[in-house]
Amino acid sequence: MSLPSPSKETSFLIVGAGTIGLSTALHLSNRGYRNIVVLDRGATIPSAYSAGNDLNKIVRADYEDAFYATHALNAIQAWRTSPVFSPHYRQTGYLVTSSAAAPSKVTSHISRLVASISSHPSQPTSSITSLPTPSAVRGKVPHLTGPLTGWSGYFNSHAGYASAAPALKAVYAELLARGITFHLGASGDAVAILPDAETARYFPAPKSYIRTADNQIHYADVVVLATGAHTARLLPAAGAQLTAKAWAVGHVRVNAGEAARLRGLPVVNCRDLGFLFEPAPAGEEGGEEEWLIKVCAHGGGYTNTCKEHGSTSLPPSSAAENNAIPVEDEALMRRLLQEALPEFSNRPLVRRFVCWCADTADSEYVIDYVPGYEGLVLAGGDSGHAFKMFPIFGGWVVDMVEARAQKEKRWRWKAGSSDGKEDIDWRVGGVKDIKETSRKGDDLEAARARL
Repeated sequence: MSLPSPSKETSFLIVGAGTIGLSTALHLSNRGYRNIVVLDRGATIPSAYSAGNDLNKIVRADYEDAFYATHALNAIQAWRTSPVFSPHYRQTGYLVTSSAAAPSKVTSHISRLVASISSHPSQPTSSITSLPTPSAVRGKVPHLTGPLTGWSGYFNSHAGYASAAPALKAVYAELLARGITFHLGASGDAVAILPDAETARYFPAPKSYIRTADNQIHYADVVVLATGAHTARLLPAAGAQLTAKAWAVGHVRVNAGEAARLRGLPVVNCRDLGFLFEPAPAGEEGGEEEWLIKVCAHGGGYTNTCKEHGSTSLPPSSAAENNAIPVEDEALMRRLLQEALPEFSNRPLVRRFVCWCADTADSEYVIDYVPGYEGLVLAGGDSGHAFKMFPIFGGWVVDMVEARAQKEKRWRWKAGSSDGKEDIDWRVGGVKDIKETSRKGDDLEAARARL
């Protein structure tokens, strides 16, 4: 496939206004491209279909692989200094531990992490503190009131978290101010990539076309698919390398006084249990009376295999299904709270949901042209570690388009096939299909009763 060099008049159509789609639009605009249209089936931004539509996300450079550590350090610099991103970044630090019950896989991973990040030439000097005992952990993070049974690990001061949904909204507002066009809801709901076998005579190459739910046809010189865990629904060929996979999320309500006491709590990541954040305002606009502690469970992840899509894993279409978390994950969240902040361990978990990501067998991104199509780019495969790269990810997409090929081998289209069941060396636990789990959700039983 011979691809022309893009000019500033090259047209771009971005399908998906989540983390990767918005970042791509921003970087295209930064480089002077003017003809940019973004589609998303969500009625608003942040999109309900984006994994980035969340209270907060970890921002850290703690990778065993120096390649990703370098990119994440660049992203942290952008989070700290960019006028668009810096208001939504909190450098609270990052506590990484294991508990007494952790398998050797966890402790060896933490050892490799600390060795990698400590030796990285761009990591600030003295930012890593070894914490070999529970008392050392408590001394570094006095907010923690629990027993911390057998906890050991390290603290990285050059890390923190991003207020995720507000960051997405800020980039969206910036793009609107620059005159970038968005189609949301039915007019942005991509339902087919054309030409296909049935429509080739009507939609000849060299352009790729997108049909939306309102039966409109959109086309551009370059079409970027940034649809995350939903990609295989639109592009079945991507299902061989991108697996829709989910992890459970819950929140605990605290009052303003409790939130004030926990102000400055670093992100706490106990690698065999889960992770949690300092309290954040519960209201969309930042109310002062009610705050939320986000808590997530660790595990191998959950698939949702769909026979009607060739047993490809895709997110459920039911909101009630997506807002119900496995009971075993709630148990992990409560264990984490009992160990770290026991005063909150018996409170109800609210705003429960499963967060769907596009997982890959090698945890690498895919940023490449799609074989068999003209001008169609896939940008995805986040494996749950894309949001920290929000300020810079789009630059990689634009680099690839301007180079007319993916020069970075690890980010190329993969010819192999994955069922999503691989044992990832930095995760604990096996992969399960979410339909085989027992789940709790406020609306789940009522929704199932109506079926």
